[in-house]
Amino acid sequence: MKPVASPFFFPFLLQFSLVILHFSVGDSSGPSYGEALSKSIMFFEGQRSGFLPNDQRMNWRGNSALGDGSADNVDLTGGYYDAGDNVKFGFPMAFTTTMLAWSVIEFGEMMPPAELRNALVAIRWATDYLLKTVAQPERIYVQVGDPIKDHNCWERPEDMDTDRTVYKVDAPNPASDVAGETAAALAAASMAFRSSDPAYSQTLLTTATRVFDFADTYRGAYSDNTDVRNGACPFYCDYDGYQDELLWGAAWLRRASGNENYLSYIQNNAKPLGADDNINEFGWDNKHAGLNVLVSKEVLEGNVYSLELYKASAESFMCTLMPNASTHIEYSPGGLIFRPGGSNLQHSTAITFLMLVYAKYLEQSSTSVNCGDVSVGSAYLRGLAKRQVDYILGENPMGMSYMVGYGTRYPQRIHHRGSSLPSVWNHPKPIQCKEGTVYFNSSNPNPNVLIGAVVGGPEEDDKYDDERADSRKSEPTTYINAPFVGVLAYFTANRS
Repeated sequence: MKPVASPFFFPFLLQFSLVILHFSVGDSSGPSYGEALSKSIMFFEGQRSGFLPNDQRMNWRGNSALGDGSADNVDLTGGYYDAGDNVKFGFPMAFTTTMLAWSVIEFGEMMPPAELRNALVAIRWATDYLLKTVAQPERIYVQVGDPIKDHNCWERPEDMDTDRTVYKVDAPNPASDVAGETAAALAAASMAFRSSDPAYSQTLLTTATRVFDFADTYRGAYSDNTDVRNGACPFYCDYDGYQDELLWGAAWLRRASGNENYLSYIQNNAKPLGADDNINEFGWDNKHAGLNVLVSKEVLEGNVYSLELYKASAESFMCTLMPNASTHIEYSPGGLIFRPGGSNLQHSTAITFLMLVYAKYLEQSSTSVNCGDVSVGSAYLRGLAKRQVDYILGENPMGMSYMVGYGTRYPQRIHHRGSSLPSVWNHPKPIQCKEGTVYFNSSNPNPNVLIGAVVGGPEEDDKYDDERADSRKSEPTTYINAPFVGVLAYFTANRS
């Protein structure tokens, strides 16, 4: 078995390293990972919905959506807008929360204390909201806001006057995907808060258990419900099935609680729920690669060999990440992980996070991954991960950072309502639905800097046009940033 000692072992990566030397920006010391970490967490303050606290740092924002839930006589204020619009979608918000919590679980000790506190604040802003969505037994609120009407307007969240329609699922109707992801988010967050707030941690874990029971008892996709489908689709339909969220939720409950019942669940349901399917995907809709990495920890620690199927799938995924090794994972000419579809950097940041987590597990267990006649170790995976991070932060053919407010050249015209419109402090008069169109069509830079936002990113040829109208490339999302928080935490403490 030949060990891979360097991330530039393959000719492709050698060629890529020369490209980077030519196109790199900034000083010779390389990216400032600590600065990027701080800004990646601050971004979430710009996505806040509800009543903003006095220590709000993204100070061009104001209170918004203070009546959310009133249409159903409940309090659904708070939480995050998922992207550049003013809708609160529960499915991606829960995934965002899980990834923020996982970032803290794996790499929180590598964060400066102030940034760890900020990360926990960002998680709690989400979990406080998620607890509201599942406060009533066998009911889950999955969305607030009519996306069609919202997308027909270009207005600040502070001015929002479109319908704040409430979408919910009651038993026996199914919502296994959103409920399973919510259970995962609450369970993971319970671990993040275990030392700093034990009582809150226990509340999160207890609620996660109840929510998972709802997800497992009434099986099916939330977007199979007609009322929900009319609101969630085509934006956040369940396209890849609900089965992965059941395994994902159970796996997080196993890790958070140590309960043997959840171990039995992920053992007994591995084949029935397709744990070995779609192993090359990880994101808000498909959890398979993340699930396999998460569960592999117990196998690598030598505790549970009956979970070997998950480990085999995780290692197969890691092998597909080697450049030129697979048609499932493609790289742009400049070296960016690229998958077809919009908002590509969601794939890059999530997959990079998995590389670092699996590298950590490999190092702790003193093992490596066998990819044919090549042995891949933790150093190699970390090298691949570092190239993704450096690309996003500016070492790319365009010579620009894809994190807003980081570096000297970054996207100025992002697809984001609040950022592109004058703030309520500079323009107190409400800007109505269609009155914002002039700002949307403007070629001027956005007046408000959404610090830390990572946009959808360049095309497969590494080209990026800084255009507000091209949402696929210029729109930031919470689930792009969430895994990037953990990635940046690692490289803040370990530059290589």
